[in-house]
Amino acid sequence: MTGSHADHSTGQGGGHAPGQAERRRPLAWRVATPAVVLLCGGLLAVSAANSDGTDLRPGRYTDLAGLVKAEAQDYQRVERRFTSLSAEVDRLGAGTGDEKVVEARRSANQLRDPAGLTPRRGPGVRITLSDAPEDLLDAAVAAKSDNLNRYVVHQQDIQAVVNALWNGGASAVTIAGQRVISTTGIKCRGNAVQLQGVPYPQPYVIEAVGDPAVLEASVDADRLVAGYREDAADPLIGIGWAMEGRDDVDAPAFRGVIDLQYARPLR
Repeated sequence: MTGSHADHSTGQGGGHAPGQAERRRPLAWRVATPAVVLLCGGLLAVSAANSDGTDLRPGRYTDLAGLVKAEAQDYQRVERRFTSLSAEVDRLGAGTGDEKVVEARRSANQLRDPAGLTPRRGPGVRITLSDAPEDLLDAAVAAKSDNLNRYVVHQQDIQAVVNALWNGGASAVTIAGQRVISTTGIKCRGNAVQLQGVPYPQPYVIEAVGDPAVLEASVDADRLVAGYREDAADPLIGIGWAMEGRDDVDAPAFRGVIDLQYARPLR
């Protein structure tokens, strides 16, 4: 009885169900596999289109220098595109014969040099600002110093030097090789300084075209710069400072976007 019951159970239920599973499984795989492949391909295509040649995972940058370089390259790509479009606009505008347009263009051309839109070259000075050496900064951190800001270059330090150069009659000023104009924004962003939204790491090289003796005298007389130089002379702080006269300073024309911002009165 026991053996007969086992044979009967196998014939009724065990022989039919595996056959159905074997028929369903290959069909499911034949449908699912192409669907998964198409989905993966679609995701890759969408990622490539959205990246537009840039990095979709900027968080993988682990060092400041790499991040600064990547952002600077992106800015340079946009700047080249802007320069190309501006040249095309100028070319198309030059062909117009409207008297008012011609007069407006003549007036604009007269203001290009004062606005920093033409290159300048001649004798001048070079000033280099840099953070204090790491060992001095680490020692200050370990001692829990209240004056850690004195060990790094800030935007106000750069601005003080640039203003002193303007006061000395500089005809052109550059920071990290970028022309400084009236709308140039200098901002601190972490351990870097931004110029026109582009980050630059230290050391910060500031150059000016003008009479070297007069420029150096103006910098020496500036009260704000004097405070920075006192920290540079202090061996316990040692923030970087160097100033030298130059026979040839090259200040390229400003190539960025001139974005005017102004305050509005409250009503």
